[in-house]
Amino acid sequence: MDNRDEVSAFLKSRRDKITPEQAGLPVYGHRRVPGLRRGEVAMLAGVSVEYYTRLERGNLTGVSDQVLDALAQALRLDNTERMHLYDLARAAGPAPARKRRPTSTSVRPSLARIIEKIPELPAFVQNNRLDMLAANAMGRALYADMYAEPAWGANTARFAFFSPAAQRFYADYERITYSAVGALRVEAGRNPYDQELSNLIGELCTRSETFRRLWGAHDVHVFREGTKRFRHPVVGELELDHESMVLPDDSGVGIVVYSAPPGSAAEDGLKLLASWAATQDQEQDADTDAQA
Repeated sequence: MDNRDEVSAFLKSRRDKITPEQAGLPVYGHRRVPGLRRGEVAMLAGVSVEYYTRLERGNLTGVSDQVLDALAQALRLDNTERMHLYDLARAAGPAPARKRRPTSTSVRPSLARIIEKIPELPAFVQNNRLDMLAANAMGRALYADMYAEPAWGANTARFAFFSPAAQRFYADYERITYSAVGALRVEAGRNPYDQELSNLIGELCTRSETFRRLWGAHDVHVFREGTKRFRHPVVGELELDHESMVLPDDSGVGIVVYSAPPGSAAEDGLKLLASWAATQDQEQDADTDAQA
């Protein structure tokens, strides 16, 4: 798989973000662009200009870890960017004899039981394509707007970029969309043979100008712990802590749980959400009985 364009765009985008002052380099005369020149990156990385030019043209084949580390240091890459650079270098080499395990689209019964046994908190099983493969009752209630529209396929990226409701639902909409694009960029570098991922990215690029703009920035992101603010259509404002626990089996699947500090307004909001979720389940059961 030829990823030269991806490598070239990523390296150039990182070089453009660093000023000579940030890199500790003297500045002489007028510069047309604020970022570093290729020669300056080469000097900082301890390689020749010709060699760095080859790298930025997209050829990472056979590059040693030592050079990648020097390049990461010269470009001041953070841990996520450094990981992404290594993923791109691996993808540039010969196709592996054993490809990475495909991203899962199913949920083991044991995982489903785990999230169902967390009845007071929204909990999900999610893969690296941002598909919510399973959710407990609180999770479905929190993301009621997403689950109300089958076209989104329970995929939070489709929901964020295609649904008008998402801009109301996410109080920090710009941060959410930036993080979603960065997470998909990381996965594309890590698992370039995932055709479903390629299809999703193509769909998002085709249908969303916002996604195209963010995708073109080549920024990367990994979901960890943090805080998200929601405007739920029934409950109202919710500021929830979230934890993402990725399974160690190379399936790309993890468990995401939202919670609130004891005694907080968000904890009261979750109690109200639980009450509403129970009402929704009762109405659904009544509809099922009526149809039977």
